This record gives sequence, structure tokens and C-alpha cells, in this order.
Amino acid sequence: MTMVLLTAIGVGGATIFGALVGFIFKNISHKFSDIVLSFAAGVMLAAAILGLILPSLDYGTVNGSIYGLAMTVGGIFVGALALNFIDKLVPHLHKLAGVSVDDGNHVAESNVSKVILFVTAIAIHNLPEGIAAGVGFGSGDTSQALTIAAGIALQNIPEGMVIIGPMLSAGISPLRTFICAMITGLVEVAGTLIGYFAISVSTAILPFALAFAGGTMLYVISDEMIPETHAHGSERGATYSLLVGFCLMLVFDIMLG
Repeated sequence: MTMVLLTAIGVGGATIFGALVGFIFKNISHKFSDIVLSFAAGVMLAAAILGLILPSLDYGTVNGSIYGLAMTVGGIFVGALALNFIDKLVPHLHKLAGVSVDDGNHVAESNVSKVILFVTAIAIHNLPEGIAAGVGFGSGDTSQALTIAAGIALQNIPEGMVIIGPMLSAGISPLRTFICAMITGLVEVAGTLIGYFAISVSTAILPFALAFAGGTMLYVISDEMIPETHAHGSERGATYSLLVGFCLMLVFDIMLG
């Protein structure tokens, strides 16, 4: 339990760390942000496959049972559909492009609402990501669980960074901006604990829960992270950065296995 709690704090704290970096470096280039985010996407992709989806198959498929395979496939799609439904309610990273600065100093009032909606969306998206980190511990494989958590934490750093600039430009005070960033991180802490306790209560749902968490991560990677990293002219570097992150997790998986 101590390991789960520390991991939850670490995953949520990554967003807060990213926010602090955002305060220090308010004008971080898109290229740098895209490279970091794409590396995190590669780590998350490996974590989703190796740490969630494949273990789901292992736990769910007994003696070649088609039921276990169906549970894994179904879990992946249910996880993706869940985030798809959330996206219908609130936009996420790549929807922020609509925020514009007026006169170089102030953001139009309508854009303040967009910024707040953006931060709210991040908080909502962080809940299933946190659940994915918690579910990873339910498999009993601590090394894989930490790999999953590391991938999510890496993604949270640039996410925390991009919160700061738009909020400050919108005229929101630095203190309130930091509090908002902290809340998005705390949501992830809560999600991690929810995922862990849900599996602790009933191990029967473990295969589905692992696949569900994997599906949410695959959805975030494909729908959020890759489009964002390919939207500013750095797609080649972003692609190789993703491959580096993915291969690095492959190496860690072999070494820790």
C-alpha cells in the first residue's frame, strides 16, 4: 500500500512539477514540448501493451478460452469509448488552439472560459489515467506497475507545463493558476487509489480492468498526444522521440523481467 500511495503522489506530483517548470519557462518552444510529449507517448504505448493489455490476456485467457480474449478486446474498446464520451463533454490538449491573445496583453473574455474548460478537461482526463496506474498494481507485477506510472507521469510533466501560459495570459493570478494545476494532479492521485482499491475488492474484474486501462491509454496516445506533437512542424523529431520512448521501455521490461 505504501508503494501505491507513493506512486500516486508521484504521478500526480508530475503535473505539479510540470506547472512549476511552466512558471519558470513561460515561453517553452513547441518543438521542445512536442519532443518531450512524444517521448512520453512512446513510454505510455509500451506500458499500455506490455503492462496492461498483455497481462490482461494472460489473466483472462485460461487454456485458450475465447472468453478471456473477448474480455480483453471488449475492455480496450470500452476504455476508449469512455474517453471518447468524455471528449464529447470537454475538449483536451489539441482543442486549446482556439485560444487567442488580444492586444498582446489580454485574452478575450470568451477565451478565459476556454482556458478554464481546458484545465477542467485535463483534470477529467487525469482520472482514468490515474486509474490505469492503480490498476497496474492489481496485477501484482510491481515493476510493470511502476513502468505504467512512469509513462503517465512523463506525460503529465509537459501537460502541467502547457497549463500555465494560457492561464496567466487570461489574467488569472499566479496563485490561482498553481492551485488549478495542483487540483489536476490531485485528481490523478485519487484515480490511482480508486484503481488500486477496485482491483483489491474484486480480482475477478482484473482482466477487464487491465484492458480498460490499456484502452484509455491507447486512446489518449492516438487522439491526444500524437496529433498534438505533429501539429507544429516537428513531426519527424516527434516520431523518433516516440520510438526512443517505446524502445527504452522494451529494454527496461527485459532487464526488469
